[in-house]
Amino acid sequence: MRKLPYIFFVIGGLLILVNLFSFSSEKLSDDDTFRKNFINNYSIFALPKPNTELAFCGEIVPIDEANIWERFDKELLKNTYWQSNTLLLIKRANKYFPIIEPILNQHNIPQDFKYLALIESGLENVVSPAGATGFWQIMKTTAKEYGLEVNNEVDERYHLKKSTMVACKYLLAAKEKFGTWTLAAAAYNMGQNGLQRKMKGQKALSYYDLLLNDETSRYVFRILALKEIVENQKKYGFNLRETDLYVQTPTYTISIDSTIANWTDFAHEYKINYKLLKIYNPWLRKNYLKNTSRKIYEVEIPQGKNH
Repeated sequence: MRKLPYIFFVIGGLLILVNLFSFSSEKLSDDDTFRKNFINNYSIFALPKPNTELAFCGEIVPIDEANIWERFDKELLKNTYWQSNTLLLIKRANKYFPIIEPILNQHNIPQDFKYLALIESGLENVVSPAGATGFWQIMKTTAKEYGLEVNNEVDERYHLKKSTMVACKYLLAAKEKFGTWTLAAAAYNMGQNGLQRKMKGQKALSYYDLLLNDETSRYVFRILALKEIVENQKKYGFNLRETDLYVQTPTYTISIDSTIANWTDFAHEYKINYKLLKIYNPWLRKNYLKNTSRKIYEVEIPQGKNH
């Protein structure tokens, strides 16, 4: 009777080995099938050079030059095959471009510059290591120079409409100084003084003839690549339904010209919470507003339930 458990143990072990062998064989067969299908069906394609003129703000890009094509191709490949990031950019563009576009029009800025905001921040209120802030990545000194309020209670670099207007003013000044929109874009990235020094030192008048730092050298091509993909989504393999895109929630505006002791209490008065108040008014940096000068602030309140 004592030998029976041992016999059962041996038989059980043999059955496990048989099952493992069968599983390994099946797995190997599946792997072979997958490998064959992978080789036959999965392909990564190089992207063809555009067969039409490439332009930034109506200014021709000399894409027939080998160096220029390679720089553009690099950004086109990176953004085409970084699918998750580019999908998010397309979704956010649908939400925020309708706010940016009319402001660009009002200031006579070409619409290509909305893609500058797209590459600068991904249309998120990010802060760079250097302190550039908001959708348009504006430095504190530039913000104050152009009339934005920046302090510990209010930072209007986070205010999309106001920061877009400042970006427009900066770009207009750069265009007047350097003569082309392409150089104005480069100046936005590296600063007007820095660009002027490079142009003078290299005796060059075109962005495409300048040897610049890596970020500025890529800058215009990143804008162009995102413009090409967003405006030709299916061509580059991006298939989004209308329901996939992000949209703005309707809001109404409350004018404030007094001290707010607590923004949380203020939010509750309008049937929303502090989180939603901050999402729609990210320029509010504290949970209070002293406002001793009695300045008028426009606060956005979301309507409906789909916040």
